[in-house]
Amino acid sequence: MRAVLRGDRVLASTVVDRMMRRYLAAHPVPSDDRRLTRLTDRERDVLVARGLNNAEIAERLFIGWTMVKTHLGQVLDKLELRDLLQAVVYAYEHGLVTPSSTVNNTATERLTKHSKGDGFPDC
Repeated sequence: MRAVLRGDRVLASTVVDRMMRRYLAAHPVPSDDRRLTRLTDRERDVLVARGLNNAEIAERLFIGWTMVKTHLGQVLDKLELRDLLQAVVYAYEHGLVTPSSTVNNTATERLTKHSKGDGFPDC
């Protein structure tokens, strides 16, 4: 909700997975991009953390959420991308992540866990 109010784009992970499956079916994975060699292992870990928010990525990687933001900024800079949506597309196009056969329920679980039963998260 806060992201939308800030004017950020927000897409459910299931929508992104469906879009990427369709896109990848129609477009072969391109050859290696030399820009990938610019990324550190940690930056690559942050880039491929599917469907997780900054706090969840930080918890999973045992780093602070501000460090996650720093890594994401460095990823965008090194890969010459303008936003996180482009980063997701880039990751799929270059084989860093692939559409899963099962739906990533992380966002759905968070929504259910934090809602009052009315389907809307507490904000």
